[in-house]
Amino acid sequence: DADFQPDADFLRRTVPVLQADPSVALVQARWRFVNADECILTRIQEMSLDYHFSVEQEVGSACHGFFGFNGTAGVWRVQALADAGGWKDRTTVEDMDLAVRASMRGWRFVYAGDVQVRNELPSSFKAYRYQQHRWSCGPANLMRKMFWEIVASRQVSAWKKVHVLYGFFFVRKVVAHLVTFLFYCVVIPAYVLVGGQDVRLPKYVAMYVPAIITLLNAVCTPRSWHLLVFWILFENVMSMHRSKATIIGLVEASRANEWVVTEKLGSVTSSTPAATTTMATNKGATKKKKSQSSILAPEIVMGLCLLYCAVYDIVFGHDHFYVYLLMQSAAAFVIGFGYVGSQ
Repeated sequence: DADFQPDADFLRRTVPVLQADPSVALVQARWRFVNADECILTRIQEMSLDYHFSVEQEVGSACHGFFGFNGTAGVWRVQALADAGGWKDRTTVEDMDLAVRASMRGWRFVYAGDVQVRNELPSSFKAYRYQQHRWSCGPANLMRKMFWEIVASRQVSAWKKVHVLYGFFFVRKVVAHLVTFLFYCVVIPAYVLVGGQDVRLPKYVAMYVPAIITLLNAVCTPRSWHLLVFWILFENVMSMHRSKATIIGLVEASRANEWVVTEKLGSVTSSTPAATTTMATNKGATKKKKSQSSILAPEIVMGLCLLYCAVYDIVFGHDHFYVYLLMQSAAAFVIGFGYVGSQ
């Protein structure tokens, strides 16, 4: 991709892996973020993507299982591309589509975590929302279109088919988004409103298990542990958008094939005179644009609902869920009024 900057020895470190093993179709390198310290939004993205590369991709490669192609920072074997049927534009995740088809043909992938490619994270919330819509909607839509194709594949074992359909698609690309939104933004607020002697939400379900999972996810980025609470609250708000996008992909609704290029600042993040001039020239236009598009109704409605539940819990509750609800409503308001990301 245009915003990726591989080192001069990138091919010398990746192509030999393809030469050494004819069964390997892809060598995937790791992303390294040049603007991770730009704002809290980029720090949060770094935490999520560090877990993805350090755990999901690393484990998939080490266990000789399936892991997805990240769309860039990788090298493909031309023979594998042809054998899998080449690139297809039937979904917005053509990179994942290709990886699944190649895997179902029996090809293996290798993750080279020691090879890092510099790239840039989206630093505006608008760009991040569009990116996450594509990353959530595309896999769900791809699962819908490839389900029977995967089931009918004869080149791989039944266990690998189960892993791809259940572990990779259903759990990680569908259930993860829906469960996060339904539990933190629907079940807990609903429990506050209807909770009593007959309805109880165990603390280990509401607090301990999610806390352990979150800590395990954050262990890959120790320098950002102090942002853990912000990460949780932000991800809960984003789960609303990801759940909506997932459902759109599953039912193939009108936005299923929506493609919006993720805006990156590029040289604006540097301290060059040209970047300074560009920022000064566009300052007035940016302010006008922000005033028109910074207010996001879904997040504000979500914040109001959670705030109502928090106040109700303060007056009538007994489990102190209002502490979480107040923080989560505040996060929804902060995002809803456009105070996230670079301005």
